[in-house]
Amino acid sequence: MRFMICAAPDPNAPKNEGAPPSDELIAAYMKFNEDLTKAGVLVTAEGVNPGGQGARLGIKDGKRVVLDGPFVETKELVGGFYLIDVNSREEAIEWALRCPTGIGHDDILTILPMTNAEDIPPEMMAIVEKAAPTWLRTFWKKK
Repeated sequence: MRFMICAAPDPNAPKNEGAPPSDELIAAYMKFNEDLTKAGVLVTAEGVNPGGQGARLGIKDGKRVVLDGPFVETKELVGGFYLIDVNSREEAIEWALRCPTGIGHDDILTILPMTNAEDIPPEMMAIVEKAAPTWLRTFWKKK
């Protein structure tokens, strides 16, 4: 089962403006990444640049359009994510509990289950197989 662990700032935490993280803190995060990798559960992990550098799109008259700003509120910012492949929700939680803390934009971790082939109704899967056979081969690779 794949899970995305999204990291976001705590909107109620004091802001740590401009102070770079310590070498020790960066090393702790990299050790966590290394542990995930050595355990064979890490698919990918990346930080997300500040929201002002992105874009936010919506729908108007049935077409995609650019909306004002990439985010409505600071609490909606995403600091980064881990995509992991584990055996259960409980295992995903165990890994998330091991994640270091202190960088400031990852105070809140949200664990989201990813869709897999078994979640898609057979009649929809037939459409997927016909419309996107190349993508389908990359959609869900089991261990």
